[in-house]
Amino acid sequence: MPESLRDGRFVMLAPLGEGAQGHTFDGVDKREGRAVAIKRFDVRGARAWKDVELAEREARVLRELRHPRLPAYVDHFEADGSLYLVMEKIEGESLAAMRKRGAVLGEGDVVRLLHDAADVLGYLHGRAPAVVHRDLKPGNVIRRPDGSFAFVDFGAVRDKLRPEGGSTVVGTFGYMAPEQFQGRALAASDVYSIGATAITMLTGVEPEALPHRGLGVDVRAALRGRASETMIDILEQMLEIDPDRRASAIAPLLSRFAGRPKRRERHGDWERELGARIEEGARVFEREMQEAARRWERDAHRAEREGRRAERRARHARRMERANRPMGRAGPWPWPFALVATLAVGLAIPVVLIALKLLLPLLFTFLSLFLGRKTFEAPTAAVRAAGDRAAAAMRRAMAGVQRGPAPPREEEREPASGRAPEAPRVRVEPAPPSDLIDIRARVAAEREERDVVAEAEREAEELLAEERARGKR
Repeated sequence: MPESLRDGRFVMLAPLGEGAQGHTFDGVDKREGRAVAIKRFDVRGARAWKDVELAEREARVLRELRHPRLPAYVDHFEADGSLYLVMEKIEGESLAAMRKRGAVLGEGDVVRLLHDAADVLGYLHGRAPAVVHRDLKPGNVIRRPDGSFAFVDFGAVRDKLRPEGGSTVVGTFGYMAPEQFQGRALAASDVYSIGATAITMLTGVEPEALPHRGLGVDVRAALRGRASETMIDILEQMLEIDPDRRASAIAPLLSRFAGRPKRRERHGDWERELGARIEEGARVFEREMQEAARRWERDAHRAEREGRRAERRARHARRMERANRPMGRAGPWPWPFALVATLAVGLAIPVVLIALKLLLPLLFTFLSLFLGRKTFEAPTAAVRAAGDRAAAAMRRAMAGVQRGPAPPREEEREPASGRAPEAPRVRVEPAPPSDLIDIRARVAAEREERDVVAEAEREAEELLAEERARGKR
């Protein structure tokens, strides 16, 4: 008898299967007009609270996944003491059903299975944190009518790292990696399960009934005369009992095949896969561009600070030169120093102007066409302002280098030739030249110290403003 759920939106029909984490039923989403699979877990009949936790975790993880070879999440809810998870129904036949009727897969179909599994595991294991399925087996692999494979039943999934070590022992005997018996589940554990599924579908024999060498499956003896040498080598690496020596990913192993088998995909399959890949790529690209914008903004502020430091060093050098120069003498910097400083600052000015005033604003303008104008308005304005300030600081430093040390003040100059100095009204004994030089050096050092403190305060205020702006974003 059909059963209505969620105010009549879903209708639960005939059972599709039964597992450790509940029963799965065929169903219909009346609002969307599509077939769905409805998984029911009876909370009151749970053997332990861990079973309830696994059921809730499956719903949470499936809601975050978007991949054409995984069932799409539709809804989950609680009703009458049971947890329900509604997901896309994947049409096709499970490999367990094929085994039950005595069917096996040829090597070409197994290559296709390995390619599709590599695609899915690369997506799951590449998430942060990695999602480990922990129960890949023929009953959880669906062969679609077009020959592609999909992977279902995330009731045993692990989506969080446990720094203290250990987790629940979940899996199916024969398809579980040896380390899962110790409560450890790694990305390489899923690789082992896919290898066990592949060799079972090639031979038609369950993994525990295959020839063994020590504790591991003797792949070469099991596949002698049934598979190519390349396939044997690949499955040997996937079924290595030591997880440290086992292949941690399937994709690199498949490069030994000449190419991926051709597929006859339905229009909906490749369209859904393309849409999912574009959506995932757009999210990754947007995150990377936002991080790059923040990095470029920090680089612009750093260039501005370097320009101010260069100007400060130039001022300090001019003060020290005036303090140490004998009174009454003035002149340009020594030509080697002036040449090097002029070339360095002269080359830095166009590089900073081109980078901060032209290239980065153009890049931000181009990216805003795809990711939205508002995302890059603030970084663009900040980079342009930083470019203006950095260029102004470098121009002041250039002017200081070209100008050379300032001439002595009017009262320090020697009287013009032929003209007697005006007699002072009050006679003051001048200090010795060495004392005057020491006094002027101390005054210059004090000025430099005040400038350094003021500059440090300005930089601290700028860094604080950057952190506040970054927090708002």
